[in-house]
Amino acid sequence: MKQITELADLVNDMPRFVDALTSFSERLQLDLSAYHADHISLRCHQNATADRWREGLAQCATLLNETEINGRPIYLFSLDAALSVGPLSIDLVELPYPGEKRYPHEGWEHIELVLSGGEEGFYARALEQLTDQALIAPGIKVKQSSPKGEHERLPNPTLAITNGTVTIKFHPHSLRDIVASERE
Repeated sequence: MKQITELADLVNDMPRFVDALTSFSERLQLDLSAYHADHISLRCHQNATADRWREGLAQCATLLNETEINGRPIYLFSLDAALSVGPLSIDLVELPYPGEKRYPHEGWEHIELVLSGGEEGFYARALEQLTDQALIAPGIKVKQSSPKGEHERLPNPTLAITNGTVTIKFHPHSLRDIVASERE
């Protein structure tokens, strides 16, 4: 990524993201190294920025999937070389095009962690990863959702925890498994 002009802003943004993620995970008392990081996601405000990042990612990754979720295109890129994100090694990047919501920062926005065990009882398992203090701490928001691509056959509920700057999400299946379910 470091040699790709279209991704220079993302390379420069990674230390900020890692610092924010580390601080947030410590506040949540969450040991990130204990989890499998499925992917890292970007956020931007303009289609031109998403186009530039897509062009850059195409130079250092393989397009794994393109789908539409909630009325906007989302691209998944499998990186040729994994990113080091704190204690995590992540080789999948999610690039959603802008939607209606505006984010406070353009760049790296969240990671998603896989909690094995399927959809049954997922939300309870995900909440068990967090302490009671983390769940009631000021400025912490928890959201349950079930985003779904057009051809997905495998349900993948999500529990998102955010402080407004960075987000950590849990889900029961990897995006590679979700993509494979679309192709069945």
